[in-house]
Amino acid sequence: MNRGALILTIVILLAGLAWVTSDAWLERDGLSSMKRLVRSRFPGVRQLSTTELAAWLSDSNRPSPLLLDVREVPEFAVSHLPGARNVAPSATAAEAMPATEKERAVVVYCSVGYRSSDMANRLQSAGFTNVLNLEGSIFQWANEGRLLQSNGIATQRVHPYNAKFGQLLKPELRAKH
Repeated sequence: MNRGALILTIVILLAGLAWVTSDAWLERDGLSSMKRLVRSRFPGVRQLSTTELAAWLSDSNRPSPLLLDVREVPEFAVSHLPGARNVAPSATAAEAMPATEKERAVVVYCSVGYRSSDMANRLQSAGFTNVLNLEGSIFQWANEGRLLQSNGIATQRVHPYNAKFGQLLKPELRAKH
């Protein structure tokens, strides 16, 4: 490859990288791209849709899963799914779950599903057999108008994680961070 072709290739690659990290990518592909990324990065983690979780939680004939919110404390404080327990994204499987509950149904979630899939992967590696990731996580749950709470009180606001990822939330749902 000659020098001019090499420079052109580098410019095209850099322009593509700038586009992928731009707001246009988020606006065009949104949570769909994040879900594809999570599935490809964590192929061994079972994904559960928000519709499936909502049906599960409303089924009184089925034991509810343990909900683990895998976000930082300030994110959890803004809002979380009712009954969820907060677990630091860096927590070990032993810190996240008691070893005596290896067969308990556990649904993990975070902002978009990446940190929670990482936690699900760690839990599975530690021998937990019934772990699912909430696909699209709290951002999708909130965008669909599903119930959230903060300090036991219903809310619609969600911590946006950061300004870029916050664009995956409907504007009226973004809490100040």
